[in-house]
Amino acid sequence: MRSIVKNNNKINGKVILVGAGPGDPDLITVKGVNALRRADVVIYDYLANDKLLAKCRAEAEKIYVGKKGGEHTLSQDQINRLLIDKAKTTSVVVRLKGGDPLIFGRGGEELLALKENNISFEVIPGVTAGTAALAYAGIPATHRAEATSVSFITGHEDPNKPESGLNWKAIARMNGTLVFYMGVKNLPTIVARLCKNGKLPTTPAAVIHWGTLPGQRTVQGTLANIEVRVQQENIKPPALIVVGEVVNYRNAMNWFEHLPLFGRRVVITRARAQSSELVRELESLGAEVIEFPTIKIIPPQSWQALDRAITDIAKYDWIVFTSVNGVEMFQQRLNHYDRDVRKLAKTKIAAIGPATAERLRLIGVRADLIPEKFVAEELAALIRKQGTLKGQRFLLPRADLARSLLKDELEKSGAIVDEIVAYRTTLAAADKDKVLHELNNRKIDAITFTSSSTVSNFVDMVGKDQLNCLDDVVVACIGPITQNTAEQLGIDATITAQEYTIPALVDEIVSYFQSINLEGKS
Repeated sequence: MRSIVKNNNKINGKVILVGAGPGDPDLITVKGVNALRRADVVIYDYLANDKLLAKCRAEAEKIYVGKKGGEHTLSQDQINRLLIDKAKTTSVVVRLKGGDPLIFGRGGEELLALKENNISFEVIPGVTAGTAALAYAGIPATHRAEATSVSFITGHEDPNKPESGLNWKAIARMNGTLVFYMGVKNLPTIVARLCKNGKLPTTPAAVIHWGTLPGQRTVQGTLANIEVRVQQENIKPPALIVVGEVVNYRNAMNWFEHLPLFGRRVVITRARAQSSELVRELESLGAEVIEFPTIKIIPPQSWQALDRAITDIAKYDWIVFTSVNGVEMFQQRLNHYDRDVRKLAKTKIAAIGPATAERLRLIGVRADLIPEKFVAEELAALIRKQGTLKGQRFLLPRADLARSLLKDELEKSGAIVDEIVAYRTTLAAADKDKVLHELNNRKIDAITFTSSSTVSNFVDMVGKDQLNCLDDVVVACIGPITQNTAEQLGIDATITAQEYTIPALVDEIVSYFQSINLEGKS
């Protein structure tokens, strides 16, 4: 490595090498996440999952220096120089590297450059692909009956070396598990050298592409046929090669690729701030989630009406919350006036849906009424059953575009209703071209709509003339109201959850694709 010019003055900035893990963003360590949250600058690699950048502060500078298939954004010397320069001007620089930074990650070269320039550094290890990708493919790295050792070996040595630095004879004679990193392009050479030095052609082998991610693909065979199978499946980098008897356990231990939504790509149109539950549920079932928020929750044009209601809250007999957003905005204004939920002690509370009721519970409020069906019609009927509504005062903190049905039904029964805009929904700034490209190229399996607003905004964003992009896509709606909106706008719903909740919607999606899988097997 070319030496970097030394700087003998003490540098105040610090560089933290963080292992991002093998791909699944949940596999980063807690300490690694904490470092990202502190970072002033994050310099990240191709194999570091983009979702990890969401852990950073909004004002943090993010610099991509990835290397992909021989295409280098920056050379290693330039990356080293960048780390040094940034450490001179900022307090915390995080170098985010895929897997573990010191296992075939060139982290050692970066640390030496920092040391030579008197820059403080720290290393936060990461989960390496050599264990994680195997685990996700159902292959144990070791097994006391088959392999009592595991070796991590580069499959891509420095091309400037006059000859291989590996002792192939010793490697071939090892009875443990052999894991070759970055070796899929050199698979023929690796197989040839192993067999030439004594490894039996019948030795089990596997190649794992994009290990731990929903796009994971695993090809299994032996040294005699693994090359042909990899070619047939068109496996490209990044991929790991596994050689050893432990590969035979894959049939019994393959859990990840058997998840009910494994390999399915699902678009979520919900507001990004609200999508975490749906994302989490789908990803836990093996789906690859593409977030395409079509709505954004913003404050009302004026807080005046809601603030006046909160100031005079004692006059209301009922407060009806129809969404989590309404609860959150109401709480925000309570806090603004240094008040808390004790002011609601004499007021009855109604909530549409368990999610809204749960959000109320988290701020210390238990809903008095929750309809069995989570729509305004059911709630209005349930409230009427509580007794006469004549003269009863209701506060409805709602969205700007909410249906007026609940207000109308209550007023028909003699109630006095103040329907106040607590928040607005607007078009989100999403990358529609990328999602349209994926839809038009039949790379999306399903799209979810969790409200009428998500449907109408989707149509506004992509255009009615582009709706044929959904022809081969499973359209999943959270309930009949959302379904009706979709159909009015020219979108045929494939799935409609009968219980209007995220878990119910996910269950319907799983049931649909399981039925498709069964049909394919019959």
